[in-house]
Amino acid sequence: MPDPRFFEDLGPVSLQDLIELTGAVLADPATGAKSITVAAPLGRAAQGAVSFLSDRRYLADVAATRASACFLREDQAVLAPAGCAAVITSEPQAAWARAAERLHRPWRILPGDPMIHPTAELEEGVVLSPGVVVGRGARIGAGTQIGPHSVVGPGVALGRRCLIGANVSIGCALIGDNVRILSGAVIGEAGFGVAAGRTGAIDVPQLGRVILQDGVTVGANSCIDRGAWDDTVIGENTKIDNLVQVAHSVRLGRNCALAAHTGISGSTVVGDGVQFGGRAGVADHVNIGDGARIAAAAGVMRDVPAGETWGGSPAQPVRQWMRQSAWLAKASRPRGAERNE
Repeated sequence: MPDPRFFEDLGPVSLQDLIELTGAVLADPATGAKSITVAAPLGRAAQGAVSFLSDRRYLADVAATRASACFLREDQAVLAPAGCAAVITSEPQAAWARAAERLHRPWRILPGDPMIHPTAELEEGVVLSPGVVVGRGARIGAGTQIGPHSVVGPGVALGRRCLIGANVSIGCALIGDNVRILSGAVIGEAGFGVAAGRTGAIDVPQLGRVILQDGVTVGANSCIDRGAWDDTVIGENTKIDNLVQVAHSVRLGRNCALAAHTGISGSTVVGDGVQFGGRAGVADHVNIGDGARIAAAAGVMRDVPAGETWGGSPAQPVRQWMRQSAWLAKASRPRGAERNE
C-alpha cells in the first residue's frame, strides 16, 4: 500500500468500475464484483490489488502473484493464477495507470491552506525563513533551518540539524539528520513513467517515496525522483553535486560522489563508495559494484563490477577504452602523417 502520509486512498472500487474506466474486458464477467483497494506491481501485489503484465521478463511473477486482478493481453489471459481475475486489454500498463489514478492520489498543499499547517510538528530551534510552506502532518527536527520560499510537503519528515536552501521543494520524502539540500533542488516529484495508450502517451502514477539517509548533500537544482513503487534511497554521507538527476527507484549506497550533470536512470543499484565524473550517464536497471569509478561523460549501459574504473560511451573498462581511443586516433590520421611529424 502506498504510504498514507503521502498518498490519499481513494478506494475501494469494484473491478467492474475499473473495467468501465479502462475499456478492458473481463475474462470471467462473474469477477466484476471483486473489491479492489490498491494498484501494485506483480511482485508486491496482495489480496485486493490490481496489477499488470507488459513485459515478458516478468511472466514468472504472474504465476506467483497474489493480486486479485491483473491486466493482461488476450494471449496471456491463461497465465492468471487461481483467485486472480484476468482483465483483457491491448494496453496493460496504460490500463493499470488509469486504475492507479482512480485508487491513489498524492496529498497536495491546497489554495487556502495556512503556510504552516496546524498539524505540522516543529521541534525546538527550527528556523523558517520568509515564504516557507509546511504541509499537513510534516515533521521537522530540532535545529533545522529552511531557506526562503521552500516547500515541505504533506507528511514529509525532516531530521535534526538539516540545512535547506531557498526555493527547495520536498515531497513524499523521509530525510535523516544533518542533510544539506541546496537552493532550487527538487526532492520527491514523480519519476518519468510513461505508457502508450489508445489516446497517446499517459503518465504512470509514481507511488513510492524518497529516503535520504544521514549526512547526505544534494546540490543546487538537482532532482531526486520518488520511487515508482519501491523507494528511491540515497545512502549515508553520499554527496551529490549541482544539476544531477536521480530517477525513480534508484538505490545509491553510502559515501558515493556524483559530479555535476550526472544522470542515473530508473531502478539502478549503486554500491558504496562509487564515484561518478561530470556528465556521466547510467542506463536503467544497471548494477554498479562497491568502489567503482565512472569517468566523466561515460555512458554506462551494463553492469560494472566492484572496484573497476570504466569510461567511454558505451562505457567499458578504462584500459580497454584508452587502447581503443588510441587506436582510433592513430587509424584516423592521414597516410604518411606519422613520417612527416
